[in-house]
Amino acid sequence: MPQTRQHIQGERPMHQHRRTETGVLLTQESIEQFLDACQSRGRVEGTLQWYRRGLNRLYQALPEDKFIRQGALERWREELVEMEYTPGTVNMFLSIANSYLDFVGHRECQLASQLKPKSSLQPELTREEYVQLLRTAKALDKERLYLLVKLFASTGLSVQELPNVTVEAVQKGEIVHFPHKVEQRVRIPECLRKELLGYIRRNGYTSGPIFQNKDGGPLNRTYVSIAIRRLCVEARIPEEKGNPRCLKRLYQNTRSDIENNVAMLVEQALDRVLEQEQSAIGWEA
Repeated sequence: MPQTRQHIQGERPMHQHRRTETGVLLTQESIEQFLDACQSRGRVEGTLQWYRRGLNRLYQALPEDKFIRQGALERWREELVEMEYTPGTVNMFLSIANSYLDFVGHRECQLASQLKPKSSLQPELTREEYVQLLRTAKALDKERLYLLVKLFASTGLSVQELPNVTVEAVQKGEIVHFPHKVEQRVRIPECLRKELLGYIRRNGYTSGPIFQNKDGGPLNRTYVSIAIRRLCVEARIPEEKGNPRCLKRLYQNTRSDIENNVAMLVEQALDRVLEQEQSAIGWEA
């Protein structure tokens, strides 16, 4: 991906962008002006689509006033990492944002540092270690933490999707969320659903998200990760395995193993049917 000033050098939108001492307002109009300038400099349609996608994601991630301020791109980078984008994709989105900020004359809000590619595989949590986490949380009487660990490992949800785990969703047995603006429905296993209903009943929740902080707001992502990491220490499991991503990967690996086993059983059953037919009506029978 070209560096910032190689995208559009010296060009500015025709209208004056709203400037403040604390940043610049990002609007759909300014995004289109930026894209028009990119197109005038020979950017192909595929590149323009990536630029639009990156800036729209930034727009969604910004606070309600939609101002890009110093530190905004750093926070956005952290959110993209939590959403499990690869370092290459994160760096590309940041490069697009930097180009836009250069275009509107707010280079002070740019983020120069980039993520480094992962040099090694992430540690994997075994099912035995997962069961030990549940056993430890139960022994420590930490029901909410027990349910969080079980939720991530049983559904494959990410930590940013916790607000979608509502009383209504648990009652229905299905969580609806929209990763990358695409609707997905996640079934809650019945054994987990019964435990969540008990948790809801004991805490007196009647509607809305069930995993809340003391003020009734959503749980902080950092808090969730720290809590699971501390649980790993208590369970004598390597601390680097104590995060929602490892639990989600355990769900994915377990599901993949089951699907592979089922596919093998289907092939074996099909072979038996064909062998029976062969013995009855095969050419050499």
